[in-house]
Amino acid sequence: MTDRIEEALVELYAAAGGPASGVALAAVGSLARRELGPRSDIDLVLLHDGKDQDRINTLAEGLWYPLWDSSVRLDHSVRTPAECADVAGRELSAGVGLLDLRVVVGDDELVRGARTALLSAWRANARKRLPELLAALEERHESFGDAAYLLEPDLKEARGGFRDMIMLRALAATWLTDRPHSGVKDPYERLLDVRDALHLSSGRTMDRLLATEVDDVATRLGYTDADDLRRAVSMAARRIGHAVDLTSRAARQVLPVRRKLSFVRRERRPEYTQAPHGLIVHQGEVGLDRLTSPTTPLLDLRAAALAAQRGLVLSPVTADNLGEHAPPLPTPWPEEARVPLFELLSSGSALLPVWESLDLAGCIIRWFPAWQGISARPQHNPVHRHTVDRHSVQCVAEVQRHLTQVERPDLLLLACLLHDIGKLPGAGAAHPVVGAPVARRIATDVGLPDADAELVERLVREHLTLADLATRRDHGDPATVDALVAAVDGRLETLQMLRYLTEADAKAAGPAAWSPWRAQLVNALADSVESLLVGEAPDLPVNDLVDLGLARSVRLDGRPRVLVESKPGGMQLVIAASDRLGLFSDTAGLLASHSVSVRSAALHTVDGVAVNTWRVDKQSPSDLPDQALLVQELDRLEDGDSSMLRMVRKREARTAQRTDLAPPFVEVVPGASATAAVVEVRTGDRSGLLYAYGRGLSDRRLSVRSAHVGTLAGQAIGTFYVTEADGSLPSTERTAEAVRVLRDAAAGNEIASDQA
Repeated sequence: MTDRIEEALVELYAAAGGPASGVALAAVGSLARRELGPRSDIDLVLLHDGKDQDRINTLAEGLWYPLWDSSVRLDHSVRTPAECADVAGRELSAGVGLLDLRVVVGDDELVRGARTALLSAWRANARKRLPELLAALEERHESFGDAAYLLEPDLKEARGGFRDMIMLRALAATWLTDRPHSGVKDPYERLLDVRDALHLSSGRTMDRLLATEVDDVATRLGYTDADDLRRAVSMAARRIGHAVDLTSRAARQVLPVRRKLSFVRRERRPEYTQAPHGLIVHQGEVGLDRLTSPTTPLLDLRAAALAAQRGLVLSPVTADNLGEHAPPLPTPWPEEARVPLFELLSSGSALLPVWESLDLAGCIIRWFPAWQGISARPQHNPVHRHTVDRHSVQCVAEVQRHLTQVERPDLLLLACLLHDIGKLPGAGAAHPVVGAPVARRIATDVGLPDADAELVERLVREHLTLADLATRRDHGDPATVDALVAAVDGRLETLQMLRYLTEADAKAAGPAAWSPWRAQLVNALADSVESLLVGEAPDLPVNDLVDLGLARSVRLDGRPRVLVESKPGGMQLVIAASDRLGLFSDTAGLLASHSVSVRSAALHTVDGVAVNTWRVDKQSPSDLPDQALLVQELDRLEDGDSSMLRMVRKREARTAQRTDLAPPFVEVVPGASATAAVVEVRTGDRSGLLYAYGRGLSDRRLSVRSAHVGTLAGQAIGTFYVTEADGSLPSTERTAEAVRVLRDAAAGNEIASDQA
């Protein structure tokens, strides 16, 4: 494509009367680099010596207008070499772009001279421009994220994308550092192929690999599975991102050294610090001394542990040598191999760059062959920000702060590393069960005794249990406590490790997965069961979540109470009133009528008083309706006046007319309670949804004893403990009726039929 474009430009230049000397048509950008895509812009510079401005203006019109008439996406400029140098000196992005300046047609010497001058100026000012260049790199990575781990990566701007390759060339052009000479060419060309297929698939200029385009792009490139394409993009971006990290790091280190040596030119031997096992530390990198062979047993583990523990990185040459030559470990591992493994895993955030180097070099797959199954595997869940393998390593880094609080930090680290090892194609929600035996085999291969391997297996199998019970079950129901006790085999130590694994897993997934509300629920249930396991008489688990003073006040005079509290992430409303059939739906409808969106809700009943705790989207008490007004409206609702809910009912009735709603998920949870029917519901969130749920159940004389509702990624996830109006356990037929009601309410049919 580049050749055809340039041939057309040569013909156009001749037709416009372009001279052979003193003027040249030059390219920058993707055309200059011969990387033009099907929908790429064409960046051209009409370079001239400044001697005949009228002739240059005429020539420019003869070039640009035909290109515009042909609907070519054109970025153009008309400059002398001096003007190019001036722009490059003032604007960093222009300076980087002009480094690629290449002649298309015209005076080759003029272009060559301009490019030489630009490169010379770039190198002469490198010490001054380098901080600006590195700051721009960091700002872009922060804005666009990491292409290796994003579900819809920007192939141009994100870390590991095309801009990073341009930055590698610009950094190398300073002569202050060098870029890796191998390992990035093929990944870069793979991303260019994906870009080209994306342009053809979408029919427009596009650099973001949207989920809607992935299937067609995969087909065009010969992938039978779209996830294979995603994994290929992830691995390519990892290579490029890792290279730019190493290069920019080297640039930061070499700059101050250059300043110190700028007035003294003399030969000096490299300065390094000798470390154990034949390792050395030089300029923040761990390498091998000249007498140490990369085939030395356990050297890969020891080098990685040393780098991570000291907050350093592996030398690129060392990482490649260890990946190629380090011998495989015996099975089971000897103790001297486990020591550096757990030193590596316990290093917190310093683990991440070292692990990436090892992974790209092939060491991780050699240690744990099962890692191949999750390597670069995408997660089709907007809550997760990372691929499965990167999420797993992030989980290990997150748990580091809790290692002093458990008796076996080694087992906790290994469980964090392997907790998602079962996230293979088709595993879905069963991935903990799929991964548990795999984790046990790895623990055994590492050399752990059977009892320790069994504990790692249990933690992997149950790693979602605490969060599920805490956020979707009634803490006051004995079945909830029994389920958690069974999950940890009645062992306090296991419960403590499961608690920290749960927190680390959620934090590694992303901010939405570990909200203050979620943390409160998890910790409240864990604290209660922990007290039970140490032989203490715990308070009712619900006590940590319910304002008992508010409940007592309602019990004394029967009047509702409303408490407004400021919590991390937003406001919390605690509404207490005498329990009655329909109270949950009335309260939810009341909040919806005041345009208060509920992020999460928990309903508990204490001695005949219902205490509803609502996390809402408001940030200030002034954004909420007046507390006295809410109390007054609750009194009116109890007296049968529901006029204030009229608009909510109308909005809900319109929901049934929508055809774009995904079908809701509604399912009974068997064995979750001996005294109530427990039903889980998942559907798209909307303001009147909780009202519809509660209204549908109360109309059938079914009571919501306890409800646990949250929103995540635009989905409303709720668990309802449903009883008969007198508090008794519903029959099988009545439970099936509750399921039908909740399904209809999720689809908007319940209120629609009432309005009709």
